[in-house]
Amino acid sequence: MKKRNVIIIGAAGRDFHNFNTFFRGNADYNVVAFTAAQIPDIDGRKYPKELAGDLYPKGIPIYAESELESLIKKLKVDVCVFAYSDVPYPRVMNMSAVVNTAGADFWLLGPEKTMVKSTKPLIAVGATRTGCGKSQTSRRIIEILVEMGLKVVAIRHPMPYGDLVKQKVQRFATVADLKKHNCTIEEMEEYEPHVVTKRNVIYAGVDYEAILRKAEKDPDGCDVVLWDGGNNDFPFYVPDLMVGVVDPLRPNAEVSYYPGEVVARMSDVICINKIDSASLDDINTVRKNIAKINPKATVVDAASYLTVDKPQLISGKKVLVIEDGPTLTHGEMKIGAGTVAALKYGAAELVDPRPYAVGKLQTTFKTYPEIGTLLPAMGYGDQQVKDLEKTIANTPCDAVVIATPIDLQRIVKIKQPTVKVGYELQEIGYPNLEDLLKDFVKKHKLTGNKSSKKK
Repeated sequence: MKKRNVIIIGAAGRDFHNFNTFFRGNADYNVVAFTAAQIPDIDGRKYPKELAGDLYPKGIPIYAESELESLIKKLKVDVCVFAYSDVPYPRVMNMSAVVNTAGADFWLLGPEKTMVKSTKPLIAVGATRTGCGKSQTSRRIIEILVEMGLKVVAIRHPMPYGDLVKQKVQRFATVADLKKHNCTIEEMEEYEPHVVTKRNVIYAGVDYEAILRKAEKDPDGCDVVLWDGGNNDFPFYVPDLMVGVVDPLRPNAEVSYYPGEVVARMSDVICINKIDSASLDDINTVRKNIAKINPKATVVDAASYLTVDKPQLISGKKVLVIEDGPTLTHGEMKIGAGTVAALKYGAAELVDPRPYAVGKLQTTFKTYPEIGTLLPAMGYGDQQVKDLEKTIANTPCDAVVIATPIDLQRIVKIKQPTVKVGYELQEIGYPNLEDLLKDFVKKHKLTGNKSSKKK
């Protein structure tokens, strides 16, 4: 049978994983290109030969997604595989129409074709949109398991924006490891909260079967693997317990975004987060949608409670609010933890940073005009970090409210007074995660060592 030429449409994450698990070493297909979107400056590179395998001695080129239609014709492509997340259904089908019209088939590879099986009990945490509170849910699950005396190793959904060969398998145990691996702000936002608590190590990278095998044999020990999923993607690994997080501040997203609905449908437990800040009507809309598409799921109610270190710097002041970058961009959130804190503590004004933005931050605001009067903590590269620092410095305000999960001042210099906002998951009523995890531990015959708990 003639080999079928393939383009994988991605954003430096799911696309590489789909290649590694389905196409690498598969002689029936010839992957002629990746295309890239969502993330700045990742096109124009190659998926390296060291990771691509024997069938690709020159590696695989990565092009901008804007070239897709011409590439299909030029490279005589038979199949295009859509492989990134947090996308509304009309966008997915628009892409399908473009691909089909250009002459290729349009594929969506599912969990069965791409999930890897672990030798350890594995809990997967996913969400129906970026910014639902998945990371804080992961942290809460780890906290409970560690209190039971279990050693948990987390594995994070990929964000490989640098040297892909060097990023094949990454292990983060200390803040120093973030610098060692040249992490972007977006990477640090996901890795840093794990390592600063010293509860667990976290792995990430490019080759997720190799990552899993390293994690299972972590030198500090591993009783349970926790998959900390990104965006609204379904897991790279076969879950023994699947926890999905939904957001009533964006009702109906759980049935209108790809692949978020896959997460909602496959979850054993669904956590409705932010019920402290959402309207009753929107909470009930989400409940009805869950009951319709996944009636067997156990539903946990939760709030995203805030911690604010210096609320007196907010009251009556003009503040610049900095939120998690991806949550505001492709997550399309209009309000984040920083905004909630600013309103709660009586800020006189949320200063609009757009007139003061420079360089790549100007581009971000043009690409995502719905961000409004908030500043996303963008830092996919050195230049973007410098532009972020200058944008903050340019913005006239009494204080800067920082609501990213990292110590942003370690990365950029901020001359104005700062307020740090944190957010954690708090279950409300029953069932709760602790009881569900006790059942999980019992089912898998796990025995924790209380003396090994990290203080």
